[in-house]
Amino acid sequence: MAIVKFVKEDKEIEVPDGSNLRFKALENRIDLYTFQGKMMNCGGYGQCGTCVVDIAEGTENLSPRTAVENQKLRKRPETCRLACQTMIQGDVSVITKPPKK
Repeated sequence: MAIVKFVKEDKEIEVPDGSNLRFKALENRIDLYTFQGKMMNCGGYGQCGTCVVDIAEGTENLSPRTAVENQKLRKRPETCRLACQTMIQGDVSVITKPPKK
């Protein structure tokens, strides 16, 4: 089991290793989407790029970035991930709705 801490929400959840970050966040009522993302998200298939999160700690405890993520997040820091493409394999701290830099 892994602990996922959502920094802005000040909430921690316990999830089984191998869990999808987007699914577990939504299941625990963590809002991943900005207004535009709420209207246009692809439902977790990695096509829209609206479920961006920034990993504050524990990047080594996540699945590697996918080719889709590398394409969608090329203008963002390496710590940014698409929640729908990210599998949890250990403790991690997540910042939801990070600002574009």
